[in-house]
Amino acid sequence: MHEPLDRLSHALLDAARSAGAEAADAIAVAGTSLAIDVRAGALEQAERAEGVDVGLRVMMGRRQACVSSSETSAETFAEMAERAVAMAREAPEDPGVMQADPAMLATDTDMARLEMDDPAPEPDPAALEEAARAAEAAALSVTGISTVESASAAYGRRRVHLATSGGFSAGWARTDSSLSCIAITGEGTGMERDYCGEGRVWRADLPSPDWVGRTAAERTVARAGARKPPTGRYPVLYDERVAGGLIGHLVAAVNGTAIVRGASWLTGALGEEVLPVGLSLVEEPHRPRASASRLFDGEGLPTETRPLVDDGTLVRWVLDLSTAAKLGLDSTANAARGTSSPPSPSAGNLRLTPGARSREELIAEMGTGLLVTSLIGATINPTTGDYSRGASGFWVENGEIAYPVNECTIAGNLREMLRTVVPANDARPHLARVVPSLLVEGLTLAGA
Repeated sequence: MHEPLDRLSHALLDAARSAGAEAADAIAVAGTSLAIDVRAGALEQAERAEGVDVGLRVMMGRRQACVSSSETSAETFAEMAERAVAMAREAPEDPGVMQADPAMLATDTDMARLEMDDPAPEPDPAALEEAARAAEAAALSVTGISTVESASAAYGRRRVHLATSGGFSAGWARTDSSLSCIAITGEGTGMERDYCGEGRVWRADLPSPDWVGRTAAERTVARAGARKPPTGRYPVLYDERVAGGLIGHLVAAVNGTAIVRGASWLTGALGEEVLPVGLSLVEEPHRPRASASRLFDGEGLPTETRPLVDDGTLVRWVLDLSTAAKLGLDSTANAARGTSSPPSPSAGNLRLTPGARSREELIAEMGTGLLVTSLIGATINPTTGDYSRGASGFWVENGEIAYPVNECTIAGNLREMLRTVVPANDARPHLARVVPSLLVEGLTLAGA
């Protein structure tokens, strides 16, 4: 049995103090994962992993160093602390190296109300295999499916405890359960594939294996006979499955690290319109059973619900203590932390204002254009926002889906694209990023 994580993190802090650290923080992480893959009705792969990792950051004035280990003995901790202090003394000064003022630290740290830790016991491997087999069988029962590339079921549980020399000490646990299936139709150069993948914090919230398998198969069969679309300038509707990635480019551009470096196409855009009036992008860190929920960030600061974009206008950056200090601002409690590196800013749960119309209504409205259901590759200039991606999906004519398409490229500029988005009302509420299908006007398509 491993020691409790709070003891490990505090033992690391004690070792850091003994080694002469002026300030320190420690994180201990214990994880368990189980994954089952099925193919052709037989078990193809079964994996289980578990272990404990610890990380220590020490600060000497404005200098810092991080060390990590999977060993948890007292001797290892002493060696880690001595090495980290020696490294910090030689590190370059960084004006962003600091800990939170104790008065700023979160006091509400009981994560139980966020329901991040499924109380159900870890599933038996046989139950996961049965679920994967059922998904595969459901996919194969759909006419037109030639084979199932894979069907998988997985479970994981991760426990974390963070402690700082500034007085913060708290932890949390999170579970993840998933079920996925990839189906194939056709043969040779006419082969097409699609998938269905579902994940939930609580396993009981997962859709049935039959639904996952049939959904993967139906999506795949709909892609049979795909061809290139015409080249030109057309409206593009990003299906809900991929629309979150488009908003992800906006989130990356407002990350404090990019802003500090001047490597963002939104540098200097605070207070400017980045989405259409009426649309807001709100961070919701306290949403129950969402994978990125948290009461406090990786530096112990309390999180809160507040917008990144309010009524179309960019109102804040995503900041940790370091990037905030370099910009002369306050942290937005967005620090994320691993065992081997210092904190860095990262956005959590997000929700984009939904539209009033369904995806089908937006398809009818777009007239002629492209419905994108899959994206591959990316050429994105982080400083200009120039955007180019490979895409596949369906060609729309006269407001109706005409035929499946593949092997095309869509291109535009993110700043212009995001200012014209029209959202549907089909976002899935359980996702960390609740983003509906998004219609974008006037992108350049390179196809046939």
